Amino acid sequence: MTTLEITVEHFPIAGEFTISRGSKTAAAVVTCRLREGVTSGIGECVPYARYGETIESVVAAVEACRHAIERGIGRPELARIMPPGAARNAVDCAMWDLEAKKSALPVWQLAGLPLPQPLVTAYTISLADAETMAARAAEAAFRPVLKVKVGTADDAARIRAVRRAAPESIIILDANEGWTPENLAAHFAVCADAGIALIEQPLPAGQDEMLARISRPVPVCADESVHTIADLDHLAGRYDAVNIKLDKTGGLTHAFDMRDRARVLGLDVMVGCMVGTSLAMAPAALLAQGAAFVDLDGPLLLARDREPGLRYEGSLLMPLTPELWG
Repeated sequence: MTTLEITVEHFPIAGEFTISRGSKTAAAVVTCRLREGVTSGIGECVPYARYGETIESVVAAVEACRHAIERGIGRPELARIMPPGAARNAVDCAMWDLEAKKSALPVWQLAGLPLPQPLVTAYTISLADAETMAARAAEAAFRPVLKVKVGTADDAARIRAVRRAAPESIIILDANEGWTPENLAAHFAVCADAGIALIEQPLPAGQDEMLARISRPVPVCADESVHTIADLDHLAGRYDAVNIKLDKTGGLTHAFDMRDRARVLGLDVMVGCMVGTSLAMAPAALLAQGAAFVDLDGPLLLARDREPGLRYEGSLLMPLTPELWG
């Protein structure tokens, strides 16, 4: 007999996390725990307003499937009865964790993966004025990869200031749909001059067709434009990479298939996250093995993480331990 427990938790962010769409000071997460006798598996998701999700809607979506989940369905049936998104992610990851605990085998073995290795994750610099962002970048300049939030009508000063402050770091820019066809070329030119490694989602999802028609002097990565494997084929000519997040794909199960299809299409893979705890990063860290870009810094942005949590050595994310997940 399987029992389902749903919990809502809030974790304070260290300072403020700001992107082009707004700011927040806490990470609100939903966890699902599946119990079978004395054994349990757990998964975490982060509802995201951009995709029409709230804490309440995610809890309701899981509750709507409680009977089937407690009946003991597997991941394939879960994918048939729940749409992609945060709610399914929490349940899917809990199912993986429960299977690992019951079999006494780590998820990486159950999934047929090689032994996980440490990962270098990007570290996020929130959107602010150029001077403030430069100061934050200077403090983080020891990190090998910085992910810098932009997405205003004129980000040139921000891009140049951050590059001067962190001259040795690989820099990824994330515009979060904040640029327009009118300012795209100017921003691309500044990025090329600054040696930017990657630009995430410069244009709004659904309005990015021009990326297939123009020169891209810096590789461009889809984020808000890509959710599931069904999105990939028409993005291949517009983007050079895709950001796979478990809260978009609806869990680790679909994310593995999506990663494989992206590579067949010649797209680089970034594995990203919402701002969540180590519990959300743990399954994503398995997906991120071998990824071109890793952005799993959620716990580094929190004032308080779960205990036990993942271990970070600077920007090096160490392989997870089964006490946390998997």
